[in-house]
Amino acid sequence: MKNFEGFGLNPALAESLVRMKYTVPTPIQAQAIPLALQGRDIMGSAQTGTGKTAAFAIPLIESLLKNPRGSALVLTPTRELGKQIMDIMHQLLGYKSKINTAFLIGGESMGKQFAQLKQQPRLIVGTPGRINDHLERGSLKLHDTGFLVLDETDRMLDMGFSVQIDRIIKYLPAKRQTLMFSATLPKNIVKLSDGYLNNPERISVGSTINPSENIKQEIIRVTDEGKYAELVRELDLRKGSIVIFVKTKYGTERLAKKLNNEDFSADAIHGDLKQSRRDRVIREFRKKAYRILVATDVACRGLDIPHIEHVINYDLPQVPEDYIHRIGRTARAGAEGSALCLISPQDGRKWHAIEELMNPGQKRKGAPPPHRGKRRRPGKPSGKVGGNAANNTSKYAPKKGPGSGHKNGPNNGPKNGKSKFYGNKKKSRIAA
Repeated sequence: MKNFEGFGLNPALAESLVRMKYTVPTPIQAQAIPLALQGRDIMGSAQTGTGKTAAFAIPLIESLLKNPRGSALVLTPTRELGKQIMDIMHQLLGYKSKINTAFLIGGESMGKQFAQLKQQPRLIVGTPGRINDHLERGSLKLHDTGFLVLDETDRMLDMGFSVQIDRIIKYLPAKRQTLMFSATLPKNIVKLSDGYLNNPERISVGSTINPSENIKQEIIRVTDEGKYAELVRELDLRKGSIVIFVKTKYGTERLAKKLNNEDFSADAIHGDLKQSRRDRVIREFRKKAYRILVATDVACRGLDIPHIEHVINYDLPQVPEDYIHRIGRTARAGAEGSALCLISPQDGRKWHAIEELMNPGQKRKGAPPPHRGKRRRPGKPSGKVGGNAANNTSKYAPKKGPGSGHKNGPNNGPKNGKSKFYGNKKKSRIAA
């Protein structure tokens, strides 16, 4: 399909797509939308940043516009992803739409959600836990829900939502259309689809175990003692927006504070923050009010901010698949980006698991010993790590100095220290 006009969509929806500047469908959209419009169940997999949300949002909205009765439910693992989905849904519906919606996530006022549900919404987006809360209270009815979307299903199972999803399914009519999307397709996802989907069409776009080809990957072997110093050194050398992943909630706050003390502009996001603060942190990062976002894996799925140029894994993820999702925060919609891992001696098993995921069965060669600044490039921006990484020549990271992006270099941005990334700080390490 060369353009969205070929789908024969409702005029109001087609007008919304023009307003949103959706012109040419992405591969996942071109494959999924026609089948979904025919009423088929779909089990889809695609890399992050490929337009997956619109692939289910467009047929969902079309279904609501076509049928005066019935509702649609979208289940999502995180509040942030849910909000982004709801924002896209509202844009597709248009400001004149009479279709009411409800956004049901944890961390937000139950009173506000009760008010939305009293308006008899035909579109509900939410997280499994809060959806179950409303079902048990009797404030949410799903007896006429004919359209179900399970987004980031693998992540929902990783977060322990399988029991909640099973409960929700029992409230839904057996006769419905179900679309299930997952970035990865392990055996438990395929088994789950047998119980939830009816003779589904299988759609897979690109590799689900390799990152985008537009991401340049690097690793640096560090000691525990030299890890933070190496991070600061790398931040000095890089321009543009950065997401740094750490493993603990406390670690995000501590690292963001240390970086701000070093005259970087940073903020933290993790699961214990109130929803209002999480929204503010994401909103300000999107507006480039600060340059560095320090995050736990709560932000690794669904964070769709085009200007993120770098992802740094300060701590490696506990689950190998999360590496793909983390670095997928950069190189969105065809842009280029970079991903860096700081690997300390105790990270050996985790890194080996990541290499095995992306290069299954490939024999590993000897890796360089831990050394501050020891850098390995995992080859071309092909997304391949592992065997190719071992075959590349190691070299030391460039030293800081004039022209390197260090605070004393000529590329340091406005002389008055003001920039859209740093506000009015007197000193700034690097230009936007």
